[in-house]
Amino acid sequence: MKALAIVLAVLAAGGPASLPDIEDEVMCVECKTALNVSTSAVAEQEREFIRRQIAMGKDKQEVKDALVEQFGPGVLATPEEKGFDLAAYLVPIVLGLLALTALAVAARRFRRRPEEAAPAAEPLADDDARRLDAELAAYDRR
Repeated sequence: MKALAIVLAVLAAGGPASLPDIEDEVMCVECKTALNVSTSAVAEQEREFIRRQIAMGKDKQEVKDALVEQFGPGVLATPEEKGFDLAAYLVPIVLGLLALTALAVAARRFRRRPEEAAPAAEPLADDDARRLDAELAAYDRR
């Protein structure tokens, strides 16, 4: 039972960090690509920094915090969920909701109900009907 409690505590704390687990969540500060695909010298320095942090026994969040302290907030692949960076998450969602609302309003306006539709046209006078039939017959012969 005690072993289970220890395992659960380790998992709750985030578990041990690994380089591949962290690499895909941080950026190379030189070339602005994900660290796991970057081949620059700075990316290799960042990887070595991460390896040293892992060797010190730090968990994933502690390593990411140390990366931000060392390289600045631009090292994170996702913006922080506070302050101005929160707008990176909220603005697209709000714009999407506004677009859906505008689409719903437009669809509602352009959709006509049968009782709102234009009244049926009056039937053609006999002369007009004969002339239309003659013109359509002439058109079909072409």
